[in-house]
Amino acid sequence: MVRAIDIHIHPPMPGRRTLTDDPEIAKYFRSAVAHSKPEEMAEMYQELDIFGVLFQIDFETASGSKPIPNDYIAELAQRYPKQFVGFGSVDPWKGAIAVREVERCAEELGLLGLKFHPQQQFFPNDERFYPIYEAAQRYGLIVLFHTGTTGVGVGQPGGGGIKLKYARPIPYIDDVAADFPELTIIMAHPSFPWQEEQLAVLVHKPNVYMDLSGWSPKYFSPLLVQYAKTLIQDKVMFGSDYPVISPERWMNDFDALGFDDAVKQKILLDNAKKLLKLEV
Repeated sequence: MVRAIDIHIHPPMPGRRTLTDDPEIAKYFRSAVAHSKPEEMAEMYQELDIFGVLFQIDFETASGSKPIPNDYIAELAQRYPKQFVGFGSVDPWKGAIAVREVERCAEELGLLGLKFHPQQQFFPNDERFYPIYEAAQRYGLIVLFHTGTTGVGVGQPGGGGIKLKYARPIPYIDDVAADFPELTIIMAHPSFPWQEEQLAVLVHKPNVYMDLSGWSPKYFSPLLVQYAKTLIQDKVMFGSDYPVISPERWMNDFDALGFDDAVKQKILLDNAKKLLKLEV
């Protein structure tokens, strides 16, 4: 059995700059990993004895940038089946095309979920996007929403045009969780500056979970640590946000928070293993 599951990994993309090529992002996170090839990433995770979830983001409508096909994520998961599984991504503004891509992710590519981000510039609870969640729920796909602030665009004029309002837990994620009670939802990252909203949703909605990626644990709020040790210990999972944070650094900082061994085991491995229905 692996010692942990990293539920939040952005792999190197062919022909694209990595997140850590941006000096402002590297400065913001202070723990970048410099890998330009997926083979290097896979080797590192194998050496660390950590399984992981890979994904990218399709924000073509908002940016004009052509997305990396979901086939690439599926190919990496197939190439390294003992190391990774994959989530797909669809541009929510593409309507029926997005719904068909959800179906393809499940039926043809063997992906386990979908990733959404405020770069896509949409409010998750806008009912125009509900057919996407209906398809995900029908196929048993997990839906992961970025929540809270983001290091993407940091230091750029206007934050690179990224608007943080799309990433607020209440009402946006809470509404989706209420309207799709059979849909499994992960809120990615501690939701600063809306941490209390995130914790409220986690306690209130049985179908909502969170990952702890994008932050070194030494910066977690005392309230998040208290809840993770108690009320939400079955709903919170390790994630690094590779490559912007080293999984090794994240785990070292997490060790300093004083979690007991049983809860630590849940956060690092058991909760994600159960949610993803994995044998790893």
